[in-house]
Amino acid sequence: MHGLGNDFVVIDAVRQDVNLTTAQARFLADRHFGIGCDQILVVERPSRAEVDFRYRIFNADGGEVEQCGNGARCFVRFVHEQGLSDKRVLRVETRSGIIAPQLEADGEVTVDMGVPRFDPAEIPFESDSTALVQRIEVEEAGVAQAFEITAVSIGNPHAVQVVADIDSAPVTRFGPLIESHPRFPKRVNAGFMQVVGRHEIRLRVYERGAGETLSCGTGACAAVVAGIRRGLLESPVRVTTHGGELLIKWAGNGASVLMTGPAITVFIGEINLPA
Repeated sequence: MHGLGNDFVVIDAVRQDVNLTTAQARFLADRHFGIGCDQILVVERPSRAEVDFRYRIFNADGGEVEQCGNGARCFVRFVHEQGLSDKRVLRVETRSGIIAPQLEADGEVTVDMGVPRFDPAEIPFESDSTALVQRIEVEEAGVAQAFEITAVSIGNPHAVQVVADIDSAPVTRFGPLIESHPRFPKRVNAGFMQVVGRHEIRLRVYERGAGETLSCGTGACAAVVAGIRRGLLESPVRVTTHGGELLIKWAGNGASVLMTGPAITVFIGEINLPA
């Protein structure tokens, strides 16, 4: 499946027993020897009575992560298409908490991504300051390069910076250095945001454990809330990525972020996992 080109292998662990190892996750994500994807989604039975499903997210490097916005939309389409649920609104358990995605009448999916968190300890981001815009430095070939970023958690950590033009932004050059910056103990997704207007941005994201993807749902949410907090944007905001467009709504402090966009099934098949 894919959400604006951010692609997933989605596994039904409701009707079969699946316990992926790190090596098996890497195999599935490998575009030459496996199936190929940015992330793997494992749909499971709920572990508590008040939710409908649980789902787990693994990056292409095999590491398990907390949240994935594009994946959440694909999850909803998957459970409907597979006949696992006919509910329009679901309560879903993730590693970062419970989310509430909704299948819209036009086939798109709206996901309540929860309340964004800016407290450094909750992201996590090592900082003695709670300033909205902070300065981090990376070193390339012995030369220090400084970036002004806004750190925010959408269930997973993001470092958002404003750039003049995303087409020429050094995403693949500095994205990996920001991703592994020591001030982010769990690594971070590096977002590069170009403000087009009060209700429109362009965005590229270098995702931890996956590299640059065609779209990042949590990255779009992080960019919009950072832009609104910095006075650059107003809700709703259309986010254009290389894979397509998302609509993000946020009413401000204490409110949940709402993300709406498509989710597409590419093919269904079977694969034998190596032991």
